[in-house]
Amino acid sequence: MLWILVSVAATDNNFQLIEATLLSLGAQSVTFKDAADNPILEPRPGETPLWKNAIITGLFDDSHKAEILREQIRQHLDDDKLDIEISSLPEQDWTRAWMDAFKPMLFGKRLWVCPKHIEPPDPMAVNLRLDPGLAFGTGTHPTTSLCLSWLDAHVSPRSGHHSVLDYGCGSGILAVAAILLGAEHADCVDIDEQALQATLDNAEANQVLRQVSTCQPPGLEAGSEYELVLANILSGPLAELAPVLARHCLPGSDIVLSGILSDQSESVRIVYTEFFDMSTTVTLDDWVLLHGKRKAHG
Repeated sequence: MLWILVSVAATDNNFQLIEATLLSLGAQSVTFKDAADNPILEPRPGETPLWKNAIITGLFDDSHKAEILREQIRQHLDDDKLDIEISSLPEQDWTRAWMDAFKPMLFGKRLWVCPKHIEPPDPMAVNLRLDPGLAFGTGTHPTTSLCLSWLDAHVSPRSGHHSVLDYGCGSGILAVAAILLGAEHADCVDIDEQALQATLDNAEANQVLRQVSTCQPPGLEAGSEYELVLANILSGPLAELAPVLARHCLPGSDIVLSGILSDQSESVRIVYTEFFDMSTTVTLDDWVLLHGKRKAHG
């Protein structure tokens, strides 16, 4: 099948109208893309922010005629000068395309993240088999890479990181890695049910399901304290969560924060110095990892 992509230039005052038009004409899906260079990095829970200018693209099957679609869109929107681009997209095996792009990756000296369909390059290493599904977290992004490298360097059966909290767990990659490296149990928290399911799936695939628990934030036990807290989110939510995460840290325990842009790291570090002795800053590309030790409760 040959798919037809119809892309329409939009502004924030006609997003909904264009989306509704494409769907009414038979679009199988509709996507939004920034038309400028204004990334949205930190939406709050429940928010769906959009840009001032965007490209809205509808995916149509080949039963539609490209030029007829163009005229129908202009008629529905009553705009003869509307900027509309039409292109074709050949059918392909999308699962295979994703699998071919996801290769084994080494973090530190002993931690490999390997897609399930590929045999680990080093069977004797710590091998995390991953299928991220719909949740964020494969190790390819610098924020996740920074966390995985920290875990490889600091977590072992003798490191004292028996209990782990992975706050904003995504695919569960950090919690599973911590257990494979030597932690005993991980509680994984996320606002997204798909993330929690992906975490359980990945824990099962790595034979650590009994050592992983999942919940949304309200389900986290109020008095629970951990020897290692991981939070790979974004700087805004991290700053707001400082008191919450501090309450779940044992005195002297480690906290690892990532998802922070370089120019945001100092403001986040300052917030956490109320509760932690912040000691380490590691940078990869434009992203930063912060590490600290929990001060004595007071």
